[in-house]
Amino acid sequence: MHHDTPQKEDISIWTKLVFGSGDWSIATFGTLRQIFYAIFLTDVVGLEPRLASIAAFLGIIWDAINDPLIGILSDRVRTRWGRRRPFLLWFAIPYGLAFMLLWWAPPFKSQIALAVTISLVYMISDTLQTLISVPLYALTPDVSRDYDGRTSLTGYRMFFNLLASLTAAVSAPAIVDASLASGATQQQGYFIVSALFGALAVVPLLLIFFVVRERPRLQEESEKPSPLLATLKAAWKNVPFRYATAIYMLNWITFDLIGLVLPFFVAYWVAGGNLLQKALGLPLESAVFAFLLVTSVLVLPFWVWLSTRLNKNIAYMIGMAFWAIVQLLIFTIQPGQITYILILSVMAGISVSTAHILPDSIFPDVIEWDELRTGRRQEGIYYGVKNFIRKLTGALAIFIALQVLGWYGYQAPPEGATFFTQSPQTLTAIRVLIGPLGAVLLLSAILMAWFYPLTREKHGRIRRLLTRRRARHATAD
Repeated sequence: MHHDTPQKEDISIWTKLVFGSGDWSIATFGTLRQIFYAIFLTDVVGLEPRLASIAAFLGIIWDAINDPLIGILSDRVRTRWGRRRPFLLWFAIPYGLAFMLLWWAPPFKSQIALAVTISLVYMISDTLQTLISVPLYALTPDVSRDYDGRTSLTGYRMFFNLLASLTAAVSAPAIVDASLASGATQQQGYFIVSALFGALAVVPLLLIFFVVRERPRLQEESEKPSPLLATLKAAWKNVPFRYATAIYMLNWITFDLIGLVLPFFVAYWVAGGNLLQKALGLPLESAVFAFLLVTSVLVLPFWVWLSTRLNKNIAYMIGMAFWAIVQLLIFTIQPGQITYILILSVMAGISVSTAHILPDSIFPDVIEWDELRTGRRQEGIYYGVKNFIRKLTGALAIFIALQVLGWYGYQAPPEGATFFTQSPQTLTAIRVLIGPLGAVLLLSAILMAWFYPLTREKHGRIRRLLTRRRARHATAD
């Protein structure tokens, strides 16, 4: 049966680099929104935290519609360029403009008017993000069909993802601080950041369109698309997909929640309210993110290597267990312990690398399970659901954090303030959000990974069965 054994794929480094660079475009958008959007809404737009959380969360209603729809649309599009790539050509520039739209502070005094406008802006920018991210990620199973090859491909993607996160997280506070020092407003500082990263996001997307190719065979495999409801039901019957979805959601809501609360934790707890606190010549929050994300980039090869020695879910469980311990240690940080938080940032970075690479490398494998059951390749709907979950975690993190901060008395500092303290109740809420709650979510992700059923051996068996089926169809044709 040697001829039935799936062969290891030889994907060029150039293809991996170009395809991986797409994560620069997605991650800069996501990092800026994930880390700084909550504090932008409260401290720049001027929204009360609980109202700000509702305004951002309303975007989820539209999310629930647009992600699966765009996923199915990309499954059904037929062009001479393929199904997914045309979206990158058509929407790359509008997507870049969406960066600036998201960071606009409406000039209204009414809290309701601000909340309504922010909700609409969030929905528009989210739609443009979906039109890029779903087709882009739906290319993954097309670029590589190999179990370990997908981990390698995801490693390249996550290199750009973490590099983008590092660049955005470190440079954004520095740019805003520099703008304030030159006499500009915070709003103008955020606008400069959004314009810069919006422009840089367009280039990789166009590069992928011109370099990466879709396999013609895959474009023909779903000529008779199923109705939307039937497609969603079929996805739900995919057991590995359910577990992969649970892992993905718990993984990213943890990351989003910690990333969002971290600026509050650093400014008001570690720095004791000194909003201009620096470490190693950088704003303290920039230094923390730099230590965390540089470590994540450096250890990426280790997690790729470990996942080739173990099953992906086992390697993931090891990384998440370590991260849960780090989050509990973060709860023990006391005001002024800057060296301690930088050390823990390095330790957290080791596992943050795991959180970036392994859930994304697990996800493509569930599509072959579905193809074996249904005879169709429906990457679009799966990546539509995946993209919805990714944005759902971000919105949930914003909603939970801002609701908690609002209920526990968070106060926005006055315009131009360089020192501002929060109440003891607010500080305790911030510490619990970033420490014990993060650890509980990580332990839940470990539990889901333990029950994930698709091992390397099972995936190899699925690919062998699919190879036989395709050979029979080719003979029949």
